[in-house]
Amino acid sequence: MVFAEPADFDLYGLAGVRVEGGNTSDVAAVARQLGPIPRVLARPPDLTIRFVDRLTPSSRLQYLGAREVGWADDGFYVLKSRKKPAMVRLPIDRVGGPCEVVCEHGLPAVPYLIAMLNLAVLTNGALPIHAAAFELDGRGVLVTGWSKGGKTELLMAATRAGARYIGDEWVYLTADGQMFGIPEPVRLWDWHLDQLPEVRRRLGRTDRVKLRLLPLAGRFDAAVPRAVRRTLPGRTLGRAVPVIDQQRHVDVPPERLFGPLGPLAGRLDHVLFVVAAAGDSITVEEIAPGDVARSMQFSLLHERLDLATLYLQARFAFPDLSNPHLDAVEALQRERLTSFLAGRPAHRIVHPYPVDFEAFLDAARRVL
Repeated sequence: MVFAEPADFDLYGLAGVRVEGGNTSDVAAVARQLGPIPRVLARPPDLTIRFVDRLTPSSRLQYLGAREVGWADDGFYVLKSRKKPAMVRLPIDRVGGPCEVVCEHGLPAVPYLIAMLNLAVLTNGALPIHAAAFELDGRGVLVTGWSKGGKTELLMAATRAGARYIGDEWVYLTADGQMFGIPEPVRLWDWHLDQLPEVRRRLGRTDRVKLRLLPLAGRFDAAVPRAVRRTLPGRTLGRAVPVIDQQRHVDVPPERLFGPLGPLAGRLDHVLFVVAAAGDSITVEEIAPGDVARSMQFSLLHERLDLATLYLQARFAFPDLSNPHLDAVEALQRERLTSFLAGRPAHRIVHPYPVDFEAFLDAARRVL
């Protein structure tokens, strides 16, 4: 086993992560989650991830849920990572401030890493927001809304027209009007790729085969006679097809989509609030930035549900436990959303789903 030197990750000075005791695979797992952000910290880390050969609880491990988490006298443990077994001791009472997470070697991903990093960013004075961001025609554009509301679609349409990619999924806003992106993989669905043939051609062989084979299950299911559908194999196939259909996507690193990534930063000039709706029309209307802030407060709470659930589980295990950062998160988000979006031009774009990329961008460009 080859052990790496301590590895740092600096999220634009907003928060930092340090990996200690990891081998090259462990560091690579963290790097996949955080993307190619700078690797030198100028200050102590907010989050230290320490890898060990084996984590042994100091007392009998007690479980919550389907053995997803547990606790012992020495702390709270996360036992699954992306639905795979894991052994991670997580200091839920200190997340958001300086803290250390201890993991066994070989994890495919550190559980709750982005959520913990986002909480540290919020504590440090900035605002993580569920959004996409790009610079088009010299203007920095933040595209936000509920999950699957059209953020990635407008980002892909804009970058296809020459926009500079800043971020997708999570964007970080600062009090001085700047926005920063984190280069997580971009999730593209099969219908996206129908409008992006140049991207489909650049996919790796595994992704191309996956997208080609998944629709076959639906066509096979449609051809199954009614009598067969009533049998156990037929019913099993019928239940499996919707699940398979939800997998018709690929996660593509942004550098493969957009080429070498420059600084993922820009000025916040305009806010687009996107909403998917019934019908075929695309409508654009001016909206007060405060209205965007009020709606996005609940989107951000939704995005933090997994971490909020973990906090409740930990408080079940340790009733006296508390975390001042998690307790204050709702009020902080509300204040930052209102303050950071104030004074920015903002428009609501209501569009069909799926949406035509070119028509979507044309609608946005009319108000940018």
